[in-house]
Amino acid sequence: MVSSLHTLLDAIAKANNEQELRLAVTNTVGEHFGVERWGLYLCDDVSTAENVEVQKIPEVCLEGNPVGRYVVERHAPAHEQLILAPGDWQDICPRQDHAHVMSGPIVCDGRLVGTLNLARADGHPPFDANDLADLSALCLHLSAKLATLRAKPKTFNSPLVGRLTPRELEIAELVAQGLTNGEIGEKLFITQNSVKQALKRMFRKLGVSARAEMVAKLQDVIL
Repeated sequence: MVSSLHTLLDAIAKANNEQELRLAVTNTVGEHFGVERWGLYLCDDVSTAENVEVQKIPEVCLEGNPVGRYVVERHAPAHEQLILAPGDWQDICPRQDHAHVMSGPIVCDGRLVGTLNLARADGHPPFDANDLADLSALCLHLSAKLATLRAKPKTFNSPLVGRLTPRELEIAELVAQGLTNGEIGEKLFITQNSVKQALKRMFRKLGVSARAEMVAKLQDVIL
């Protein structure tokens, strides 16, 4: 188990963007924790992170979910047996594929920006202190890596940078490097049309009409 955790943490460290970060986790975390269901949920925009609430955390029986609320309020990981009396979770969530649940926070700039949620089916052992320690380490590495990926690119020094989401800044950075829409899509694992639509939104936000004008404005350069 420890070895697989180190493999997972190494994959997180090598991620070049948020898509690779998601894949690094979702491809490995289920096997490491021995779970049947899992999910990594991240806000697309750090500026909206304060709107993350229990109701937006799926896969852990949302209605009156004390595990999710614990994570949201304390920014700390938890499983149902940590905060509930034996048998209480089954009264809250009767789903057999969610007999045992564990959730951890993803934090960026002091705000909750996502959660990593795990569930074991009925008949499987509940999560224990070792699982909680591993999840805590995993969330710490995820949070640190996400903060690095979402840091504003040094290429841009204009105050207008704050108008763009982290993903839009990724696109702007690649535009500044001279990549085409198709090349940007391949690098970010999105379609060429998604890049095109994102650029339209970015042009509107920045009040520009061309790629070169956008880059110049973000670099605070007068054309």
